[in-house]
Amino acid sequence: MITVWAWALAILVLLGVSAIFSAAETALTRASRGRMHQLEREGDPGATRVNRLLANQERMIGTILIAYNALNILSSVLATLIITRLIPGARGVAVATAVMTVLVVVYVEVLPKTLAILRADDVARALSGPILGVVRVLGPVTEGVQIIVRATLRLFGVNLAPGTDVLAAREEIRGAVNLHHSEGAFESRERRMLGGVLDLSDMTVSEIMVHRKSISMIDADLPPRDLVAKALEAEHSRLPLYRGEAENIVGVLHAKDLLRALADAGGAVERIDISAIVRPPWFIPETTNLKDQLNAFLKRRTHFALVVDEYGALEGLVALEDILEEIVGEIDDEYDEAVQGVRRQADGSVHVDGDVTIRDLNRAMEWDLPDENAVTVAGLVIHEARAIPEPGQRFLFHGHRFQVLRRQRNQITALRISQAIEGSKLG
Repeated sequence: MITVWAWALAILVLLGVSAIFSAAETALTRASRGRMHQLEREGDPGATRVNRLLANQERMIGTILIAYNALNILSSVLATLIITRLIPGARGVAVATAVMTVLVVVYVEVLPKTLAILRADDVARALSGPILGVVRVLGPVTEGVQIIVRATLRLFGVNLAPGTDVLAAREEIRGAVNLHHSEGAFESRERRMLGGVLDLSDMTVSEIMVHRKSISMIDADLPPRDLVAKALEAEHSRLPLYRGEAENIVGVLHAKDLLRALADAGGAVERIDISAIVRPPWFIPETTNLKDQLNAFLKRRTHFALVVDEYGALEGLVALEDILEEIVGEIDDEYDEAVQGVRRQADGSVHVDGDVTIRDLNRAMEWDLPDENAVTVAGLVIHEARAIPEPGQRFLFHGHRFQVLRRQRNQITALRISQAIEGSKLG
């Protein structure tokens, strides 16, 4: 009997250690990385160990699973040996299975994991020391298992590179934002702002730029008085100057520089040397993503760039304000319309100019039209119709009715959009 009790004590010890690994796995994967980094900066040794473990999360989890399963299997084998001595045959195996199932599920799985979920940060810091030691000892074994796993997955066409990021940080943040929004912690505007920051790396300047046909330009060869008059009539403070043809941009005129030159000339417009105050144009490729362009704006301390395609042809312009609007929404001043190109109608429909971007329309109307395949509303209709529709044609897709109101040559210039009633069909 003493031997049986000794073996039973050994099984309980094995299960206890396994419970520690179970709690550690849950706590370390649920611990707040932001709080751990803050605590590490404050000198907390437990947080430092947690961050070291999370730096190679795949190795940490692999080590814990190896130790955890080895302990559970060993304890189950020992329990089966002991119980089958007391209860021979199949009944003993059944009793051993039932007992170990209850012990493992309740005391190794549910109880420690529940505690780890409730106090993830504290449990992670408390168990980081022994787990770090186990990771060092079983590191080679874990790496061998990883090699086998990758080789096996490769046989099924899954190529898991050594540097693969299993949990993408941006998607993790986006999921947390959406979760808190659904729980009422974030308002819709706050969710859009945080989502806008995360989207900057996935968007290019071509998606938000002002198209070249909508750019306010001034002919650099105009007499100074005419040029100044046009600059004062313009809605923008930075105006591209062209010479000969519109795509031949020779500089950018800033309203502040013009006013300073006027003051220096004593109000005599004819004495202003426009070429002396024009700033050189800054050209950027249309494939530049918004995050890089935002950093470039901050680095160059300028707010305005001209967008060109791969052949150097002018495509449009982008300003710092355009990028900021992707984060905070429309920034309107006394010269802006509330939502330019979007006009609500009394019947609930919306008249939309064809060059309005899908993102602006979604923000203005709280809609969710897709913008993966087109930038503008007209582009979306053409993409879905697989043709350039005629005025009067109607379409029903993405839960909305689209009616083409006007078309100029090959461009859709105006549409009527309304939300479709579920189950409705086009008339």
